[in-house]
Amino acid sequence: MGRPNVGKSTLFNRLTKSRDAIVADFAGLTRDRHYGNAKQGKYEFIVIDTGGFEPTAESGIYVEMAKQTRQAVAEADVVAFIVDARGGLSAQDHDIANYLRKLGKPTVLVANKAEGMTEGAQLAEFYELGLGGEVLPVSAAHGEGIRSLVEQAFAQLNLPEPDDDDQEQTEPGTIKLAVAGRPNVGKSTLINTWLGEERLVAFDLPGTTRDAITVPFERAGQKYELIDTAGLRRKGRVFEAIEKFSVVKTLQAIESANVVLLLLDATQGVTDQDAHIAGYILESGRAVVIAINKWDAVDAYEREQVQRQIETRLAFLKFAAMHFISAKKRQGLGPVWASISLAYKSANCKMSTPVLTRLLLEAVQFQSPKRAGMFRPKLRYAHQGGMNPPVIVVHGNSLEHVTDAYKRFLEGRFRKEFNLIGTPLRIEMKTSTNPYADKG
Repeated sequence: MGRPNVGKSTLFNRLTKSRDAIVADFAGLTRDRHYGNAKQGKYEFIVIDTGGFEPTAESGIYVEMAKQTRQAVAEADVVAFIVDARGGLSAQDHDIANYLRKLGKPTVLVANKAEGMTEGAQLAEFYELGLGGEVLPVSAAHGEGIRSLVEQAFAQLNLPEPDDDDQEQTEPGTIKLAVAGRPNVGKSTLINTWLGEERLVAFDLPGTTRDAITVPFERAGQKYELIDTAGLRRKGRVFEAIEKFSVVKTLQAIESANVVLLLLDATQGVTDQDAHIAGYILESGRAVVIAINKWDAVDAYEREQVQRQIETRLAFLKFAAMHFISAKKRQGLGPVWASISLAYKSANCKMSTPVLTRLLLEAVQFQSPKRAGMFRPKLRYAHQGGMNPPVIVVHGNSLEHVTDAYKRFLEGRFRKEFNLIGTPLRIEMKTSTNPYADKG
């Protein structure tokens, strides 16, 4: 965070290596609050980029931006406060420093645009902000000092060293299920209905506050671990009057789940925010089931509108099973469990090389890929390259010319054969190299 034009977005892009790093640009939730995954050495973390922060703003767009920045700070474990090493201190920097001091959140003071500044004297004025610790000179544009910034940020958190033995604590055969969706779509109601219906006591597993809370329960002999983004946390823990919606919690829950239940609100239709969450689920490669809640509260015309919106705005999730439910009235919940089980099974499906190759060759016989110039792509054989989500690797020649439409055609045939419902399916093309290509 920091005042406008100090290089926050440049630093964000440097940390996330800018490979389409904005994973959740939530419309209506944004005013320049972006989320990206980053990795530096042994550290993996989520970076939040905020708009220019003016804590004393009283009107206009700056009030909205300040609200978004406060929410981002509330979600964060540690704050990087960016100042401009070349522009020097400003009154706004003092306002932000006062805000951070009152908050008591772990903070690293970062002087950006410090390329070529070898003398510490030029940074001395920033010590008067009184945030304690060193002023860290970096250049986001040139990539200088970035490693030190990440190390200093993590040093503030006193985290234990990751232990390989602790990575997988879930019992084998347990399905990790995340319930994701916008605020007020009925996530809490659905979770409480499930827990009440199954006569199981919910309890919070011990864990740090930045982890999503997990609730173990069992249904029809199948063990589940419910990863909660709905806030089963104590009501008093809500930050100020800002939305209870923590994007970080949602992203973490989706990442750590086997199956995600995407909950929509029939009375609201499909919003931009729903589409962004759905897009992130797809990007993460998670199996997904769509449930439209409050179906009892809409009339026939509204139902038709919602179904049309889902077909157009969530067309990229057409492989997912869809259910119309009422969490409050406990209607339509049984079939949701069947779809969750099928999505999990599909995501972990084992596909044999002979069957995949036979399907591939049959598909080519039925419809050959389009010729590209002098060459027609030649698809020779296929094998499985991974699970959760399933990956099929196709080998052959000139495969870089295979169109997206043809990949979708292949995907349809593979899905039908293996009954893959509720999971993304990735098809990778590997072209064999010609050993004689370079010979004169």
